[in-house]
Amino acid sequence: MDIAAFQARWLGNEGGERANKDPFLNDLCDLLGVPRPDPATGDAEKDLYVYEKPAVLLHAAGRPTIGKIDLYRHGRFLLEAKQGSNATRTGRTRRGTNAWHGMMSDALGQAKRYVETLDAPPPFLLVVDIGHCVDLYASFDGSRVYHPFPNALANRTFFADLEELLPTLHAVWEEPLSLDPLRRTTAVTREVAAHLAGLSKELAEAGHSPEAVATFLMRAIFTMFAEDVGLLPNRLFTRTLYERWIPHPETFAPDVQALWTTMNRGGSFGFEGELLRFNGGLFAAPQALALTRRQLEMLHEAARCDWKNVEPSIFGTLLERALDPKERHALGAHFTPRAYVERLVRATVEEPLRAEWDVVRTLVRTLVEEGSETKIAEAERAVRAFHEKLCATRVLDPACGTGNFLYVTLDLFKRLEAEVVRLLRDLRPETGASGFLDLHGVSVTPRQLLGIEVKRWAKEIAELVLWIGWLQWHFRTHGDTAPDEPVLRDYGNIECRDAVLAWDRVEPETDAAGKPVTRWDGETTKPSPVTGEPIPDETARVVVERYVNPRKAEWPEAEFVVGNPPFVGNKRMRTALGDGYVEALRRAHDDVPETADLVMYWWNHAASLVRAERLTRFGLITTNSITQTFNRRVVQRHLVASSACHLAFAVPDHPWVDSTDGAAVRVAMTVLSQSSGAGILLSLIDEEQLDDGSSRVDFRSRKGTIHADLTTGPSVSGTRALVANQDLCLQGCKLVGDGFLLTSDERDNLIAVDHRAEAFLPRYVAGRDLTQTEGVRYVVDFYGLDEAQARNEFAAGYQRLLHLVKPERDQNKRDTRRRNWWLFGENAPKLRRALKGLRRFIATSEVAKHRAFVFLPLPGTLADGSLAGIATDDAWHLGVLSSRVHVTWAFRRGGRMGAGNDPRYQNGPCFLLFPFPPSTPAQTALIRSLGEALDAHRKRQQALHPGLTITGMYNVLEKLRSGEALTAKEKVIHEQGLVSVLKQIHDDLDAAVFDAYGWPSTLTDEEILERLVALNAERAEEERRGLVRWLRPEFQNPGGAKAATQETLPGGDDEEEEPAAKPAAPLPWPKALPERIAAVRDLMARAPSPRSLAAVTSAFAKAKPKDVEPVLESLASLGLLVSFDASDGRHWQAAAAPRA
Repeated sequence: MDIAAFQARWLGNEGGERANKDPFLNDLCDLLGVPRPDPATGDAEKDLYVYEKPAVLLHAAGRPTIGKIDLYRHGRFLLEAKQGSNATRTGRTRRGTNAWHGMMSDALGQAKRYVETLDAPPPFLLVVDIGHCVDLYASFDGSRVYHPFPNALANRTFFADLEELLPTLHAVWEEPLSLDPLRRTTAVTREVAAHLAGLSKELAEAGHSPEAVATFLMRAIFTMFAEDVGLLPNRLFTRTLYERWIPHPETFAPDVQALWTTMNRGGSFGFEGELLRFNGGLFAAPQALALTRRQLEMLHEAARCDWKNVEPSIFGTLLERALDPKERHALGAHFTPRAYVERLVRATVEEPLRAEWDVVRTLVRTLVEEGSETKIAEAERAVRAFHEKLCATRVLDPACGTGNFLYVTLDLFKRLEAEVVRLLRDLRPETGASGFLDLHGVSVTPRQLLGIEVKRWAKEIAELVLWIGWLQWHFRTHGDTAPDEPVLRDYGNIECRDAVLAWDRVEPETDAAGKPVTRWDGETTKPSPVTGEPIPDETARVVVERYVNPRKAEWPEAEFVVGNPPFVGNKRMRTALGDGYVEALRRAHDDVPETADLVMYWWNHAASLVRAERLTRFGLITTNSITQTFNRRVVQRHLVASSACHLAFAVPDHPWVDSTDGAAVRVAMTVLSQSSGAGILLSLIDEEQLDDGSSRVDFRSRKGTIHADLTTGPSVSGTRALVANQDLCLQGCKLVGDGFLLTSDERDNLIAVDHRAEAFLPRYVAGRDLTQTEGVRYVVDFYGLDEAQARNEFAAGYQRLLHLVKPERDQNKRDTRRRNWWLFGENAPKLRRALKGLRRFIATSEVAKHRAFVFLPLPGTLADGSLAGIATDDAWHLGVLSSRVHVTWAFRRGGRMGAGNDPRYQNGPCFLLFPFPPSTPAQTALIRSLGEALDAHRKRQQALHPGLTITGMYNVLEKLRSGEALTAKEKVIHEQGLVSVLKQIHDDLDAAVFDAYGWPSTLTDEEILERLVALNAERAEEERRGLVRWLRPEFQNPGGAKAATQETLPGGDDEEEEPAAKPAAPLPWPKALPERIAAVRDLMARAPSPRSLAAVTSAFAKAKPKDVEPVLESLASLGLLVSFDASDGRHWQAAAAPRA
């Protein structure tokens, strides 16, 4: 079938939807040259391309409500069909009327509800009025958040103009992801950045300063972009490069300077005619660099690229790498995927704005149904009021870098604005195309996007990125119409300064003689004259600085804050930022613990603004260590201070790509909002690494109160440290100098020379020694000896440290480590005392994928700081700690760490608060026996197979429990480790521990946590009365003294308990319709189960069913609520939230 025959048969068709849908879509398939849908089999796994695919919308009273998807093709699209009419007819909606627009909107809402029933959302939704038009909506990131494609002003195509849409529809049927704009623009952007990197390197090698190169390239970049979008005439820049400047390089600098001068002020430019006035500061001082022929040829290659399709969300990052000599090597590295950025921007900025927009859309629908001109005018005023508010909304990124988050926010703003304009046009269809241009002079602009950035280059790139992004939107929506002059405007919206610290001036720190104090720069090394190993170069010095009058930096007024502050851990802050800066920062922010990471200074300041109602909400990327004790305390303080804020959204674990070097890291996302309420917690359940360095991620979404540890369900944050557990779980040693370490051969050689050496050369066990196969290592340990004693008692070991450790220690910032250079940086005296007299102790790796506890022998073994050492040799303790009960607790309480996002084990949250079971002698004996069996089994199998690791065995054990098939390699591990036997021991151990607690073994993880929280409270109350269930009474309380009270006990979380929830107050019934819509929507969002009209009405004082029902129906028609018929009448419930 050709297009003429198709249009002749279907154009303007007004028949019945059921009668015409299948023939119409069959003909459309024939026109597109794609297969027709398959016959349905009734098997959901086989019915991948069918008509009338069943969709189970929800369960009501135990019965599913079944909908029918008009046409579904797995992984490609979902189509919902409707039938309008060209004239007023019974049972038909007249096309072009407000009722018809409502019908199309209702169809979209229905399609979105159907998507929620699918395991995998298709990239496209299609809404078709048979024979009249098709609307396209797309979601390429799998989030189920669909936007008009390509935008709200161009997503509807009438079948009279079908020919131009055929290639797009063919791609929707066959290769929908090929239509993803990011797939096209990413390749273009990388090509552009590669050209710029080569030219930047050439210019730097020619002696031009980095600042001059950056300024020149940014002007050239915008000139090439302006040319490609038609802001400069006749390919002016590219053409002149080829025809004049490459043949005559000496003419380039003066010519380009003249061009940029004219672009700055506007006016005539020789034979090229009139140029637009750009202004905006970019061309205010248009000095150009003189380039060689080769450099001009490189610039010409860049100019030939497709600049109008660069992707601003990644262009800024790549441009910064190209301009920075230190980062140019990372140009080909991965970059942060836009979908990652959009996930946080959507939750922080778009969702609250869309909540307001949904109220407006519902209001419009309700008013339009009444049909009068007065009501339509009222609807139009409501839409314009929202648009004005949108255009006045400000978003701040207080660590904006090259503007990635700001650009994505601008893009989302413009998407929403396009929907506003589309609705205005639909309300007044008689105004035609001019209707959407009539915005009363108000529009979303970069003025609303505010930034603070400490790097000048990055600040200027951010401005450029925003302007390129805004102009791309302008030309997509306005065609070839040039924007108003000046094209660029200097809004001053990006500031170049520090975002968290302000000061009057910086002075060098001086000593008593008035000379500047210096320190080693922390980077430069030299070969050791003795060993040849790299040691600190003491001549590479930097001046220690002092910040005068340090104070918190002020942020500009904004409604939202979103961004990705720098990742610098607490222990690296002094090295990365300097002593003076860190000391000033901590003095200025005395409400942030000194143990918190740098990002928490941003988090704390933003949270203070939310609580003071100066911000609506904020969303920040942090390292996933935000759930660990010292960072978590910052979050906890704000959550319990009042009911003025709550976590509205959180992702405790998310892959990320470092913008500087492209390294893979793990982050958390948190969004704090005004008022109390429930939030959405996304928990990672699946992750697949993709070729571009990003990950395809799948989340489980859970709604509820999000606690400071980024969990829902029972709050473990309010648990108390137990006296019974104190002084047993302690961190091992920290060497602070690799020269302490010895191989087995090095140790044997030293002992062969001096047999006394053995006493000073214990085995040294680190976390990876437990989980992986790292080999046996030893250390030189002079604990308890002064320098003279160390030299006299073990001279060979002393000399080794003199050459391998002392040069590095001489540059250490801590005086005690410089003076006591022959001792470890941290000697773990408490752990050594606790282990005295034991024949073995329990150890577990601080950071590990699987939580395994093992016995290590004493004496002769030292624990590294990457281990938690538990000072007991009783296998009963090892058995309880190895059980599912404790491992579940440790995983929830310990936080996560590292690029692998592995669980972390710490004394305070994991051990000190954990209530051990009150087991009987028989139960204790059984658990002790199983603990011994567990430890012996693993050690025996590892001794038989030296390459066998704890991690390998427990990876296989995890698969056995899940029922997954083993790979060939895993089958080998299964046989070597006898992992099925290991599983049986664990199963028996879990059953024994559950029995000791008196709990059923079928408890879920959440139920285990609930019971442990309650038991912790019981034990804390017992201890308050003086009853302590000591784990090692002979060590912890040898004299039988009265127990310490909770108030005097060190350690633990030291956190305030979360206040109990108060019963909800009666809800007033608003007078105005917009407020009524918002009130009903919010009530239904909080409702745990479906509600009838009577139930919704009774929730509001003085509400009447006749006023409530239209609101419910309008919300349902837009896809915001789901309605269904139950035995007791019609019910409604909130539609499932899109899965971010």
